[in-house]
Amino acid sequence: MSLPDFFFERVTSEIHQQMEGVLALAERLARHPLGADAQACVAGVTEAAACVRQILASSADLKDAATHGMAFEPAPKRLRDLADEIESRWGQKAAKSGVTLLVSYDGAPEMTALIDSNRVMQAFDGFIAQALAGVRHGAVEATLRAHAAGEMLRLEGRVRGGGERMGDKSMDIQEIEALFGLETALSVAVGRQIITALGGEVRTEANAGAGETLVFEFTAPHAVESTGEEEEEDFNAPHRAAHILVVDDNATNRMVAETLCEMFDCTSESAVDGVEALEAARTGRFDLILMDIKMPRMDGVTATHAIRALPGAAGLVPIIALTANADPEDAVGYLAAGMNGVVEKPMKPENLLRALQENLGGGSGEESVAA
Repeated sequence: MSLPDFFFERVTSEIHQQMEGVLALAERLARHPLGADAQACVAGVTEAAACVRQILASSADLKDAATHGMAFEPAPKRLRDLADEIESRWGQKAAKSGVTLLVSYDGAPEMTALIDSNRVMQAFDGFIAQALAGVRHGAVEATLRAHAAGEMLRLEGRVRGGGERMGDKSMDIQEIEALFGLETALSVAVGRQIITALGGEVRTEANAGAGETLVFEFTAPHAVESTGEEEEEDFNAPHRAAHILVVDDNATNRMVAETLCEMFDCTSESAVDGVEALEAARTGRFDLILMDIKMPRMDGVTATHAIRALPGAAGLVPIIALTANADPEDAVGYLAAGMNGVVEKPMKPENLLRALQENLGGGSGEESVAA
């Protein structure tokens, strides 16, 4: 990795992590009784932090696509559920702008495709954001269509807006930014990259009245969706709230981890370095430890070695590494040190939940994490 690339990734990762902390703090603050002005300020902070986070994520996606190609993680996804998620994600945002968002699904009710649903959602995100930015009132329509095409599925997304017609010309990021702003421009660029990487195409069709409809198409394999009955049975087992020790020298990171633990119905305590973590672990009252790696006085790896040397159950507590350095070779080293898993910073809720499930979900269920 070149020096510019290293600094780009390091700086964007740090800013992203801090924005996650701001969002977590704002979410916690919003739960307190506040006056109307204070609520508006919290909402403004949340919106600004989310905007910065989105700009960073889109920039990183575009850079990765240009350097390594767009990465995908396909999994079975029922397409009507994807349409429901689009409506849930964008309906309220559209309403706040005075626009009605109409989302529909056209296909067999149980049709399931092997796709990266997050990437497909990103494509819809960019195109819906552009449509909303060009409409001051009225409606924006988003449609997901699916039909069998031999052994594959043909998927078509349509986003109909009523704003100015752009035509079929391919605008660059600067041109889109001038019309709709940087966040939307980057989201649109990422959406186009995703569809292109899937072997699909993006085009526009003029509406009968004002505006135009953006259409994208691609093919995907059929898939059989898991029923989830086994997972549901696990989550319905009797459980108590897991008690988690959060170890990190950064106060914002601790707050983010504690907020996520609370989100998953877990209780938590915190420590600022490995020395405090070791003393807390001696008590044996924790079901799991979230351990930062780089800390003063005693780092996470050293603390893990010391905890593993404790007698009895205290030395067997699951320990999950929290780190921005989650390369495969780093992860191997953390596991060799006695850790049970790795969660990359900035923490994503689904990644932390997966780690908690894997390390707290066994046995009789008494130590399972609530979901």
